[in-house]
Amino acid sequence: MGVLLEVKGLQTQFFTQDGVVNAVNGISYVLNEKETLAIVGESGSGKSVSVLSVMRLIPSPPGKIVAGEVIFEGQDVLKLDDEAIRHIRGNHIAMIFQDPMTSLNPVLTIYQQIGEALQLHLGMDKAQARQRAAELLEMVGIPEAENRLDDYPHQFSGGMRQRVMIAIGLSCNPKLLIADEPTTALDVTIQAQIVELVKKLKNDIGMAVIWITHDLGVVAGIAERVIVMYAGGIVEQAEVHELYANPRHPYTLGLLKSIPRMDMKRSQRLEPIEGLPPDLINLPPGCPFAPRCKYRIDRCTQEKPPLKEISPGHEVACWVDVTEGIGS
Repeated sequence: MGVLLEVKGLQTQFFTQDGVVNAVNGISYVLNEKETLAIVGESGSGKSVSVLSVMRLIPSPPGKIVAGEVIFEGQDVLKLDDEAIRHIRGNHIAMIFQDPMTSLNPVLTIYQQIGEALQLHLGMDKAQARQRAAELLEMVGIPEAENRLDDYPHQFSGGMRQRVMIAIGLSCNPKLLIADEPTTALDVTIQAQIVELVKKLKNDIGMAVIWITHDLGVVAGIAERVIVMYAGGIVEQAEVHELYANPRHPYTLGLLKSIPRMDMKRSQRLEPIEGLPPDLINLPPGCPFAPRCKYRIDRCTQEKPPLKEISPGHEVACWVDVTEGIGS
């Protein structure tokens, strides 16, 4: 399986009146063809900004990609002109967002919003685009698809609107689908349906998926590999089963301990991660998680740990071996 996307040293900043916000701090990772990669972390960890940087959708000003490379199918996306990136965006890389009500245009019909991409990228005429739009709505599980094409977004439920967003994303058969917390605004039953739908469509179409979430509980059912982000950097990455069985960063441990589990005993309690994420304008020296970490040693507050491999495919940025509680 070949490499589809390679991110190298990506760094994105926002220049504000209060100072420079270090939103993404030199992250690197690889995504293979047809692979599902989950990027996990709490709000403000840099998950969404990192994928918006990959899509070249960072608002400028105030945002700017200040360093790094984003190699998609052998091309550095960050060096392409506006016309070339528009050809890739939507056609080869598609993105679905957290809240479909703010992503869909309220004054355009569903057909107009799906058909635009089909006519722009695939050169279809109106009749072809309409037929394909109905097929896409049917594919994502919207009943009476043909009759719903002339409806407006407000006439759909939250789960159905998210299905429409997925249909728009899949309209040009992309090689990569980026899903930015697509189930957050939905209830648990609908969340499960959307997760299963994306898994099925991924296998049917043969695309790769980057799934952004703050919920490690969702990740187990959809991803093959997981990246854990904190304060704009990657603190751990591993195969999904390895991460659950052998978490090695204190932050990953904290996330896992805060998830309700079916096998929990009545006497067990969820453990919150104490404290707050750091100020991205004034990042502390050393490890950004150190002020909240119960495993920290003196070195943690003085020197930032690099991301290093501890076993094949498993990388951690930590000075402490949490399985022993001693410095490495």
